[in-house]
Amino acid sequence: MSRVAHLIALSLCAAALAGCGERAQIDASKLKKADAKPWESASNEYTASGWTTGDETSWQTQIRTRNQGQNEYQRTGSVTPAK
Repeated sequence: MSRVAHLIALSLCAAALAGCGERAQIDASKLKKADAKPWESASNEYTASGWTTGDETSWQTQIRTRNQGQNEYQRTGSVTPAK
């Protein structure tokens, strides 16, 4: 191979590898603390109505209600499963 062919091959390899880099996707400063209690961590417009930040009892009630809404036996009125 000639020098020009080597140079072209080298530049193609460099261009291909340049596309393999990865940028950071998450800004760690915006994440919630791992040690925060779940009922204290959310305070935005996406929280469920009837729930207030910092109230553990209302948080547990919301979770229980949400889980029962996803329970197929509750939604369809079917017989409860055998244990």
